[in-house]
This record gives sequence, structure tokens and C-alpha cells, in this order.
Amino acid sequence: MLFEALATELVAHIFLSCTSVNDVLALSATCRRFHLIYTSSLKISILEHAAEAQFGPLQDLTQLLTHNASQPAHVIRYAPFSLALLQQIVHAGRIAEEWCNIYPFKKWKYDYENRRLLTSYERHHVRRAIYRLWLYTRAFHNRDHPREARALKPTMLKRASLLHNWSTPELAEMADVHAVLKEVVHSNICPSNGTITRKFKKRYPDVSDHHLLFNIHVNYTPAVPTAPIYNPFTHHSYYTTTQTYVSRLTASKFNVHTNHNIGAEGWGDDIPHYYVVEDMLKLDPEQILWLKENAPLKGMVEGYVRMLGDWFENNGETWSQTLQWVLEERGQDVGEFLDGVEGGALGVAVDASGDR
Repeated sequence: MLFEALATELVAHIFLSCTSVNDVLALSATCRRFHLIYTSSLKISILEHAAEAQFGPLQDLTQLLTHNASQPAHVIRYAPFSLALLQQIVHAGRIAEEWCNIYPFKKWKYDYENRRLLTSYERHHVRRAIYRLWLYTRAFHNRDHPREARALKPTMLKRASLLHNWSTPELAEMADVHAVLKEVVHSNICPSNGTITRKFKKRYPDVSDHHLLFNIHVNYTPAVPTAPIYNPFTHHSYYTTTQTYVSRLTASKFNVHTNHNIGAEGWGDDIPHYYVVEDMLKLDPEQILWLKENAPLKGMVEGYVRMLGDWFENNGETWSQTLQWVLEERGQDVGEFLDGVEGGALGVAVDASGDR
């Protein structure tokens, strides 16, 4: 029997079995009959099933997309599926999918012998953790939560209320993915002086007589005013910049005897670098991903941070502090919990010896 001769019910079932929105659109474009079936009353249901399979869990993504300041972040919200909502789902879902691709490289950065692709089950949990961390950032990492109010008990209770929505294993998944975000900030967006030195020596071992000069100032040094880099978050577009990616080390070999020194790309050592990373972790997953791909130089990152306002500077993220608060309220040993996440017994990609 020809495929196009299948009963309408069977074709509809095939549509509902598609695992991506692109598959649905491609199938609907094969012939007029399939297009008519797709555009029938089943269209919304078909797209919802495909979006759930590709970008789910939609329940957590909906919490992110429908959040606003008029309602507490921990209150569960429901929104009917629509084409307008689907556009937002695809945008955020693609970002979560990118983090699914990054996760194995950062999770097993040093234990590369055990590096592997994630299963569809694990990718689902990475996306879920990304949506939840993104919601936390959107709700509490903004100008309405300055440094002076971060330790106040009413503010802490609001943050803890959101984390109490999720079980301890789910918090472990979030902590696991948060460590991946931190590694990207630490190594790619704001590398320390030591990281810059190691990468420079590894890439140019023949330039042994060149000593990198690092900036001794802490954090956001007042730099010569430059035009701010393109901000994708004011245009609701995803990676539409035409800026060509340039490695922060690409020009080093050619600029050894010029005014530019690669040491200027370092963000400090030890304590200064720690506080820089803590500040940058207030950025949401979309912002971190965009800076990773489009802001290879320190001046570009500083330019973007300056556009965020004064509230951002010297005001570290609060996720780790709130996680510790919630775990202690539950009687959970924080050290044991964090060791389990780091060791692979808890989190997204659990070792074979670990329990889910």
C-alpha cells in the first residue's frame, strides 16, 4: 500500500508520533492530502506533541515563558498551547538543546575517557534543569534584587519557595547543570590569568621569551569607552549577529611585539576571578551561551555587562546560597549532596553505580 493511501486516522497518528516540529512541517509539505490533515482541527494537538518530544518538558518551559513580576515565581501557572506560545517554545527550546550538546564536554572535561553522548532521557532532564535555572535567574537576578537585600530573610524565603517546588533529586540535576554553566563562564567567557597563560603556552610553545602582562585591578576595570556590542536580547532574535568569531588568542602570535598583550584578556587570579565568575552567573543560559559564541574578547564582555546597569557589579549569584538553605531545611547534608553531584552519584548523568 502506498503511504499516501493510508487512512486519515493512521496519518494523523503518524503526525502525533513525530518527535520534532520540523518533522511535522516536512510531513505536512509532502502532498496536499497530508497538508489538509495537518491543518485540520488536529493542528494544535500535533504541534504540541512534537514540541513536547523535542523541547519538553513544556510544563517547566511554560513556567519560564509566562513568568512576570505580577505573580510570585513559585506559583504554578498554566497557559493554553497556541502558535504564539510555540514560537517562544522553539526559541527557548533551541537554547536548551545547545546546552544539551555542551553538557558532555564540560561534565567530563577532565574525565574525557568516559565522555559520551546523552540519552534522550538525560537530554530531557538537562532541558528541564535549564528551564528551572533560567526561571530562577529571571525572577531573582535583576535590578529588583540588589546586593543589600540578598541576605534578608523575606527575600531568602521567596527564593527558597521556588526551589521547594522541586524534589531533592531534581535539585541535584539543577546543581549538575549549574556546574556546567559555571564551567563555561569560568573557562570560556571570563578565563582566569592562569587559564590564559596555559592556553597561550600550549598554542604557541615556540614563543618562550614572551611574558604576559596581566591587569592587577579587580573585576570591572574602567576601560576606554567603546561602542557596546550587539545585544540580541533587545531584538528577540537568536544568534543573528554578523560578527565574526575571533579567538582571544588568535592574534597573540602576531602581536607579541605590539601594544596589545594577551594578558589583558585575563580576569584575575584566585579571589578576584572567583568574584567575577560569581557575578557572571547571574546571567541566564541564553546570555551565557550568546557571550560564549559571540564575545571572545574581554572588552566585549565588559561592554555587555556595563549595559546591564550598576546593580550587576559586585553582586554575586544567589542560587548556591538558596540551594544550601533549602537542603538544610530538608535535613540534607549539603557536603554529601554536593559531593554526590560532583562524583556522578547525583545529577543528570548518573554513574552506573548511582541510584536515580
